[in-house]
Amino acid sequence: MMREVTVQSVEETWALAAALAATLRPGDVVCLEGDLGAGKTTFTQGLAKALGVPGRVVSPTFCIVQEHGTMVHMDLYRLNSEADVLDLGWDDFRARGAIIVVEWPERAGSLIPGNARHVRFWHGKENSEERKIAIDF
Repeated sequence: MMREVTVQSVEETWALAAALAATLRPGDVVCLEGDLGAGKTTFTQGLAKALGVPGRVVSPTFCIVQEHGTMVHMDLYRLNSEADVLDLGWDDFRARGAIIVVEWPERAGSLIPGNARHVRFWHGKENSEERKIAIDF
């Protein structure tokens, strides 16, 4: 069931991410959808913190995949096909039970499992930090 939330800060975004993290299990896929700058990486940082992932989490826009122990963060924006996603090690990450967080999941096509969690982001009020997030709990 999708629930829409308005957040005003990084801390509120992280709190929402922590609530989702508490429901995740090994092997889950989390799909992050939304415009550039809408909060996908900030949300992923909150997920990582809640999951106990050490180190700094940054956008994998240029490297495409970042492994953070039990969590894998993918930004598929620059990919063109499911074959490209498979070449990144998709099946290996899934086989080892990593929680996979995917930005631009439409690029993965049918590789996204039917039970994937979806989180949608969009900008709120103009000239503010407000973001709208629809989250699949």
